[in-house]
Amino acid sequence: MLFEVRDPTSSFFASLAPVATMIASVGLAPHCPGAAWAMALTGLVGTTLFAVWGVGGLWMGDRAFEATTPILYMPTVGGGFVAAITCAAFGMKELGLLFFGAGLLSWLTLESVVIHRLILQTLPVSLRASLGRHLAPPAVACVAYLAVTDGPPDRLAQILFGYALLHALVMVRLVPWLRQQPFSPAAWAYMFGVSAFPLAALRLTERGLEGPSASLAVPLFAAANLIIGWIALRTLSLLLRGKLLPVRPL
Repeated sequence: MLFEVRDPTSSFFASLAPVATMIASVGLAPHCPGAAWAMALTGLVGTTLFAVWGVGGLWMGDRAFEATTPILYMPTVGGGFVAAITCAAFGMKELGLLFFGAGLLSWLTLESVVIHRLILQTLPVSLRASLGRHLAPPAVACVAYLAVTDGPPDRLAQILFGYALLHALVMVRLVPWLRQQPFSPAAWAYMFGVSAFPLAALRLTERGLEGPSASLAVPLFAAANLIIGWIALRTLSLLLRGKLLPVRPL
């Protein structure tokens, strides 16, 4: 764990801890509000502190070009959008808007940096699953925006969904290239985007939007379940064969 925090490529993975805590708090809220609120507060504080630490490190420079991957989105973009959803779930939409703004502008600035790297230097085979995190921001942004706003979906919500659709189509085009990376637990990097994309379509439909997003909601939901199920089965197979975690030499 200490090695991962210090490693420039994988250090931002630690932001998953507060993000997962916030997601769990939203699911727990209807059943155990007190514990859920404590988890939400812990996740919000943890996400904020980790984002400040991570961005501060980036601003100090000296980061290798090879370390620029979609993993950069995790503390501020993923953390900001999930924090916005969490705040809305606990009736704090005004605070949620602050987190949404931080996530949105962080995404817009970081995406140009990540795309620049992807265009100029191909990702090593071992890091290609990190592109799963590149799929997530527009879809999660759409879900977060709907969470902190009221009424029928406006143009911005539809624009975010449209950009998420573009990302999904590009990922489909890249499947042969992505599958050059042998299956490993890294495949779970796709789950955030794969699950958020149909959720965005469902939320748009629930709020009364008709048209392409409504037509795509059920097919996207079915496709997401198939993808998640396939990854879960492959992961279980690795576990049963004792190959889930690499054995590091002493």
